[in-house]
Amino acid sequence: MSLTVLSIAYPFSPVSPDAVGGAEQILSQIDAALVATGHRSVVVANAASETRGTLIPTATAFGPITPQQRHAAWAEHRRNIVSALRSHPVDVVHMHGIDFHHYLPLPEPVPVLATLHLPPSWYGCDAFEPRPGVYLHCVSPRQRRECPPGARLLPDIENGVPVHALQCRCRRRRFAMTLGRICPEKNVHVALDAGRRAGIAVLLGGKVFPYEAHERYFREQVAPRLDRQRRYIGVVPFLRKRRLLSAARCLLLPSLAPETSSLVAMESLACGTPVVAFPTGAVPGIVEHGVTGFLVRDTAEMADAVEACGAIDREHCRQVARERFSAERMIARYFDAYQQLSGRA
Repeated sequence: MSLTVLSIAYPFSPVSPDAVGGAEQILSQIDAALVATGHRSVVVANAASETRGTLIPTATAFGPITPQQRHAAWAEHRRNIVSALRSHPVDVVHMHGIDFHHYLPLPEPVPVLATLHLPPSWYGCDAFEPRPGVYLHCVSPRQRRECPPGARLLPDIENGVPVHALQCRCRRRRFAMTLGRICPEKNVHVALDAGRRAGIAVLLGGKVFPYEAHERYFREQVAPRLDRQRRYIGVVPFLRKRRLLSAARCLLLPSLAPETSSLVAMESLACGTPVVAFPTGAVPGIVEHGVTGFLVRDTAEMADAVEACGAIDREHCRQVARERFSAERMIARYFDAYQQLSGRA
């Protein structure tokens, strides 16, 4: 049965294959898969988004994100959602933003699936309030265990990455990568310190979003550590990311956040590159210590692990990614959920 899926993104982060945020990357994969398999995809998202389906844009905010801008974006998102539901024969609404409960559609005969991409403690209490026709789910068992008691959750749908598109054979070089949002909880300055201690170059890819705390963190903790060997290279598009990860000695992941998943760790393994990470949240379920990388506790252990990565079997990393982290498996489970929810409606 052909479906029409209305996907709703976080209003301040553009959706695209090159997006920095994990939720936006997952939405982009779902959007592309829907179109490729003959379904209809409609996306309400930031105006700078790039989608395969029909994009209904919410105006891009410039500069620091203020409470006033948040409320304006939520209001425009609500208007765009209403317009989409009136203009398209929507079977399922799929929400991805951390603030999804601020622009939930009014009670409609259309089921709503909300993916909890982020740590449960980061959502407002209202996000878990039971609502008719609204279904929540997690992206890892670890995340599910952190949800409030009594939360009504569908079975988990674990994240995946385009494993086959990440296959790339590059000459290995002596540098480490670190990728993602640049903010205090991602702790990227530790990767720079570990690289210096290990005597290896570090490339820092990612984005500083316009939040005061993020900009201050970059200014005070990251920028002073940059030099010719430790470089900030900005947002890394998919093809360049594939090439750099494939050439890197390892990926450094010093996040302090209770990670619900880690797309970049999955991408790195798909490229055959081991991961050196702090064991936060769901990361130990992705990185097998001593087999596909190392789980470490501090800067010194991270630096030591950089050298130890030379003993990791890179082909085994690729095999693990193919078996466990494929986007195809994830997409199939989302499509099954859409069919079941549309059947309930």
